[in-house]
Amino acid sequence: MPRYAAIVEYHGKAYAGWQWQGHTVGVQQVVEEALAKIADEPVDTICAGRTDAGVHASHQVVHFDVAANRPDRAWILGGNIHLPADISVRWAGRVADDFNARFSALGRRYRYLIRNRPGRSALLANGVTPFLYPLDVSLMQQAARHFLGEQDFSSVRAAECSSKTAWRNIHHLNVTRLGDYVVVDIAANAFLHHMVRNIVGVLLMVGQGLRSPDWVAELLRARDRKLSAGTAPADGLYLVGVRYPARFQIPVLAPGPLWLNSEI
Repeated sequence: MPRYAAIVEYHGKAYAGWQWQGHTVGVQQVVEEALAKIADEPVDTICAGRTDAGVHASHQVVHFDVAANRPDRAWILGGNIHLPADISVRWAGRVADDFNARFSALGRRYRYLIRNRPGRSALLANGVTPFLYPLDVSLMQQAARHFLGEQDFSSVRAAECSSKTAWRNIHHLNVTRLGDYVVVDIAANAFLHHMVRNIVGVLLMVGQGLRSPDWVAELLRARDRKLSAGTAPADGLYLVGVRYPARFQIPVLAPGPLWLNSEI
């Protein structure tokens, strides 16, 4: 049975996360129902990373197996006809039978967008996290260095995280100011439940001057979530990239919006 992959973009505000939900609507349900109309058969997708309620993606990768033989354009154009305005198929294509959107991934990349100014925005009311207090980005970048490398991230995992190990490897973590916006750019081999949002919560405390950058090292050594900062809101979080071995030929697409496209 042919295996296809697709890159899906979505604004997560109206959805209870990626995964199918019994009591409400997840992005997965909407995507599978749209693709099923093109395949003329049920479609079950496996994704690269299950995003939480309210989290967005410009580069969610999924794979699915169907008997239908459709050209790539049919999955993209036809799929988008049946999708709402806040979900879009950006790319689709036939892939090797051993490709797995989740287990073939070498790394994931997220960006978190903070609007750092008094008052609200008329242009970007959704898709950002407003933060009214001044943030010192240089302090946040100093703190970010303590998260780099392979280590135990128990202090920034959700209490309900089901992963068997808290060890992850963060490849890079940069904090950059773009005018009134602060962008946290983070890539790792994989992430724990709420890990990115909890890291952002820690960086916000440092950026306000409530904690020193070196406090982050102490926090990670403690391996205790109760000593950490609060979880940052979902509004500003985007899954912007998934990296695979070159042999699978999964394209790397530019995220799209200006603040996600910036080379930071």
